[in-house]
Amino acid sequence: MPIDTVERFLAALDPHHREHVQGLPREEQEKFAAAWEKELWQDTDLDTLSELSPAAAESEAATRVARKLME
Repeated sequence: MPIDTVERFLAALDPHHREHVQGLPREEQEKFAAAWEKELWQDTDLDTLSELSPAAAESEAATRVARKLME
């Protein structure tokens, strides 16, 4: 069974941000996950990192999104 985007986003987050996002309504979690996918797609610096470590690129993008949207 495929993992949905919200679950992938939550898995990529560090524990502190994950706890915060998990406490949000599902619609907000989906907003964060969509922004995360956009960050992964658009940031060319993450392309290089993803070639070395896909998990690290996903984590970096998740942290960036969480910081932006939690401000």
